[in-house]
Amino acid sequence: QLELVESGGGSVHPGASLRLSCTGSGRPFEIYQVAWFRQAPGKDREYIASLNWSGRDIKYADSAKGRFTISRDNAKSTAYLQINNLEPDDTAVYYCAATGVALVTRALSDYRFWGQGTQVTVSA
Repeated sequence: QLELVESGGGSVHPGASLRLSCTGSGRPFEIYQVAWFRQAPGKDREYIASLNWSGRDIKYADSAKGRFTISRDNAKSTAYLQINNLEPDDTAVYYCAATGVALVTRALSDYRFWGQGTQVTVSA
């Protein structure tokens, strides 16, 4: 079982930046594709970005291009989501997820392993 633990969330003002981390344990982290999703109150879980095991193949949701950057450091068994210029609409619980699917995928149903989420709140 791959266990994922997110960290780095918090309460910030509009315009701030955050770097979320997702650390894996229990299985070799480097073999898994990793993605970030978020879920705002009353809304469905939303895809943000994903990257393959090497970090060379990356996809973003159209809404995430420009302010979000996904990356990983397999030596630390950790993936990251950098969010710049945060907006109130970014308020959500942010989840990382992992899958053994080879091709980079946006589909929530493809992801087998999930973290517990980290809260990001953006308000003036």
